[in-house]
Amino acid sequence: MLASIITDKFVDHQPLYRQLERFKRSGITLPSSTLGEWVSAACSMLTPLYECLKSKVLSSDYLQADETPIKVLDRDKKGKTHRGYYWVYRDSVSGLVLFDYREGRSREGPTELLKNFKGHLQTDGYNVYDVFDKGDIQLLHCMAHARRYFEKALDNDRPRAQYMLSEIQKLYVVERTAREQSLSTDQRYQLRLQKSVPVLKEIYQWLKNNIVEVLPKSSMGQAISYALPRWEKLSLYCTDGKLEIDNNLVENSIRPIAIGRKNYLLRITCRSTKSSYNLLIGRHL
Repeated sequence: MLASIITDKFVDHQPLYRQLERFKRSGITLPSSTLGEWVSAACSMLTPLYECLKSKVLSSDYLQADETPIKVLDRDKKGKTHRGYYWVYRDSVSGLVLFDYREGRSREGPTELLKNFKGHLQTDGYNVYDVFDKGDIQLLHCMAHARRYFEKALDNDRPRAQYMLSEIQKLYVVERTAREQSLSTDQRYQLRLQKSVPVLKEIYQWLKNNIVEVLPKSSMGQAISYALPRWEKLSLYCTDGKLEIDNNLVENSIRPIAIGRKNYLLRITCRSTKSSYNLLIGRHL
């Protein structure tokens, strides 16, 4: 029963009040406080499994990271909410995903969690992650995010936007070919050297030529201004066949949270212990 309640809440995003209504239809009346205490106690029991998951994910040498907001209602601030965040880390080798709840979007969260991480870290370009671009961590960015800026610029400067979208599409054709042919990491690396690197060089030159020909505050100006200083990190995926062109896989892991945000309306936090607090807010397996 406890497993069902937790799965319904954290996997199928059914808030506890809806589960209480379902129990009532079956002739079972439970106080909401009882259900909340069951979830709290069960999540505390799962803490060792969560710590094991965290250890496995952070032992990888290639992580993709992203974050998404969620409203939180604090018990010690009755009627008040704040904007909390799920920080999500995906081990691109095993596919395991780690959710880490934090009260804000500052660099404190990832700095603490990734303090011993070594390897590649792929993000969307959010500047909080820039602190990791040194030492044992090599930062790379997401081509899909750069592409979205040019999609937004279609109404502002269609010829330039269409050119960039078509060039980026060439890069994705290479990735699709590698995937459809089930190429090894080394084979994918060689294919990128042959097909993708020349395209990346042409795009970089185009960005440098066009940055001075567009208005900085225009949609096209913002698109180029986003991509140009990040182009080295956007192109870094071509240096290793295990690296992905974008962060879409970790984004896919986050998408179900949108259903939860709509269904929960609010999350109730518990400050009794750090482990139960984090698990109640959404750390789940």
